[in-house]
Amino acid sequence: MELRHLRYFVAVAEAENVSRAALKLHVSQPGLSRQIRDLEDEIGFSLLERSAKSVRLTAAGKIFLTEAREVLLHADAAVNKARAVAHGGGGEIHVGYAPSLTVQILPPMLRGFQDEFPHVRVTLHDLSSEEMLEQLGTKKLHIALTVRPPAKLLRGLSFAEIARYAMVVALAPNHPLAKLKTITLRQVAPEPLIGLSRKDYPEYHVETKKLFAAVGLKPNLAEEHEGGTSIIAAVEAGRGIALVPSSLACIVGTRVKLISLKPALPPIPVGAVWRNDSATEPVKKFIAAAQSPEKI
Repeated sequence: MELRHLRYFVAVAEAENVSRAALKLHVSQPGLSRQIRDLEDEIGFSLLERSAKSVRLTAAGKIFLTEAREVLLHADAAVNKARAVAHGGGGEIHVGYAPSLTVQILPPMLRGFQDEFPHVRVTLHDLSSEEMLEQLGTKKLHIALTVRPPAKLLRGLSFAEIARYAMVVALAPNHPLAKLKTITLRQVAPEPLIGLSRKDYPEYHVETKKLFAAVGLKPNLAEEHEGGTSIIAAVEAGRGIALVPSSLACIVGTRVKLISLKPALPPIPVGAVWRNDSATEPVKKFIAAAQSPEKI
């Protein structure tokens, strides 16, 4: 049984005449009659009582007509919903993000996307980089906004850079080093360093050790936190200092001081990561908004 059989049957039942139904469907009368016969043969009972000039539904045909209409309505709705998603006109995308890295780029990105695609729902998930990559793998996320993952973790994934941020030193305003215009890693090394959780951000710890090793030093890691917000709170409380992206400048205000490193460290590349096999139209449009937040 195919959908066309149901459409043909509904047309004949509503017209109560095979000839009129054939004209409406733009098919031949013999062909239409044969399709209805094939349907009856397949289901094993008669749907229509036929006379020379008209047809009438059998008792079973009346029940079948109601159900056939429901099936066709559901089929049409499924096509319409899928078409809307395919053309960016509806649906939902799940986006993972790291707040400290996306605090500047996420708001204009969302505005640009939602202005153009108001019927696509964007659900945001505050996650660690490890969690984002894991959920991309299980297809719980469509896009992750995070620091560029190592090449070995990008198998089956694509990365589009959105911004680059300098690494700066965050200190409490009353810290002895807060009066300086620039700070060196040698000055940072003996200070209690507040960083991200080793469990959720293993690459952070690997890269931090490499930075200090390059100048023959070891970091004095004192505390681990789940995100940038709690790191800033700990720095403000005087529990230590931190290496953070310059993107945090727009939210820290006067709570802490952000001072440039000298010599400057390589900037942090931040961008969108997505599965190569899951780039639907809404996902492509969101990535376009990410790469150019002011204009899709």
